[in-house]
Amino acid sequence: MTNLTRREFVKATAALSTAALISRTAYAAGTDSVRVGVIGCGGRGTGAAINSLESDPATQIVAMADVFKDRLNSSRAELTGADAALSKRVMVADNNCYTGFDAYKRLLDQGDVDIVILATCPHFRPIHLEAAVNAGKHIFTEKPVGVDPAGIRRVIAAAELAATKNLCIVAGTQRRHEAKYLALMDQIKKGAIGKITAAYAWWNQGGLWVHARKPEYSDMEWQIRNWLYFDWLSGDHIVEQHVHNLDVCNWAIGTHPVKALGIGGRQVRTGPEYGNIFDHFTVEYEYPDGVTMTSMCRQTDGCAQRVDEMVVGTEGVVKFGAGVIEGKNPFKFDASKSPNPYAVEHTDLVAAFRAGGGKSGYINEGKQVAESTLTAIMGRMSAYTGKEVTWDQALNSKLDLSPPSYAFGDHPFNPVPTPGRTQLL
Repeated sequence: MTNLTRREFVKATAALSTAALISRTAYAAGTDSVRVGVIGCGGRGTGAAINSLESDPATQIVAMADVFKDRLNSSRAELTGADAALSKRVMVADNNCYTGFDAYKRLLDQGDVDIVILATCPHFRPIHLEAAVNAGKHIFTEKPVGVDPAGIRRVIAAAELAATKNLCIVAGTQRRHEAKYLALMDQIKKGAIGKITAAYAWWNQGGLWVHARKPEYSDMEWQIRNWLYFDWLSGDHIVEQHVHNLDVCNWAIGTHPVKALGIGGRQVRTGPEYGNIFDHFTVEYEYPDGVTMTSMCRQTDGCAQRVDEMVVGTEGVVKFGAGVIEGKNPFKFDASKSPNPYAVEHTDLVAAFRAGGGKSGYINEGKQVAESTLTAIMGRMSAYTGKEVTWDQALNSKLDLSPPSYAFGDHPFNPVPTPGRTQLL
C-alpha cells in the first residue's frame, strides 16, 4: 500500500475481492433491494457508490446529491458507465438528483432510501450525519467526520442518538474491515507482543491535486472545489488523510491519547492555490500508562514516501504494512486471504442493516471514528499553536471553523497559522 493511491488499490484488489465478497454476503443477500443515496459526488463518493454496489447483489443507487451540478452529472455518468453487472443497479431518476447547499436535505426527505453515503468534504460531515440520523437512515460516512471540536461533539451526539434508534453507522476507516489488520489486532489482543509500550504512524507522500481558481468562481465556490487546502473544509491533511494511521494506533492501544505536542509548517506548498494548510506535521501523542505514539505526515514531492503503522510491545513488534509480527511470537498474515476492504466495509454495513440491528447485527462506528478524528485535530491544534494540547482541552475547545453562512459569494479564509502566535481556543 505504501506507494498506491486509494483508487489504485481498489482497482488492484477488485478481482480478488469479488469472489470473497460473494461468499461473505451470500447469507445476507435476499430478494429485497437495499436502496442507497449518495451525498457528495466527487471521486470518493463515486468510489464509495461503486463499493456499495459490489458489496451485495441487491444494493441499488437510487438518489444523488451534491452542491455542484457538474460533479453530480459526472459521477452519475461514471456510475452508469461502470461494469454492466453494477451499472444496471444504478437507478437514479432525474427527480432524485439534488444540487445546492440544501441538496442533502432534499435527498433525506424523500423516503426511498435505506442507506446514505456521506462523502462531501469533511466540514459538512457533522451536519449531514446529524441530519441522516434524524431522518432515520443507516449511514456510511467517509472519514474524517469533522474538522473542529464543535463538529466532533455534534458527531458523538448523533452517534449516541443513532444507537437509540437502532441505526447503523460504518465509517470509511477501512482498515477496521481489512483482513490483515483484523488478524494482526487479534494477535495483539491474544498477547503476541506483550504489553504495548509505543506506536508509530506515518503518511508521507507526494503532492495531490490542485483545483486552480477561475475568474467566474466566487471565494466560496473556489474553496469548496479546492477543498483540500483550506482548514475549514479538510481539517488539513493530518485530519483528512493521516486519520487512517492514527485510527489504527488508537485501535491497537485500545483508547485515545491524553495529550499531544506537535510541530509542523508550510515549507514547500506556499502559493495561494494551497490555501492556508501546512505541508508537514510531526506529533508526539501520550496515552494512558505512559504509552507514546510518534506520528508524522507530509505531502511533498521528491521525498521518501511511507504509509504505515507500527506497534511495539514488551515481547514483539507489529509491522502492519508488511503484515507481520516479529519477536517472541512471530506471525505472518496470508495475503491471499484479503478481500477488498473498501467493499468489505459496505458489505458489513449491508449485513448489519439486513440483520435489523440487535446485539448480533448492530454496528455503530460513530464514536470511534469521532475519537480518531479528534486525535488528528488535537495534533493539528498543537502544531498550529506550538502548545501542548490535552484531550479534554481539544474535546471542549470553542474552536468552530464554520462559515457565517452557506452561499456562493465572498468568504475570506483564516491566515496560515504561526506557531507561538496562533491562539489555542
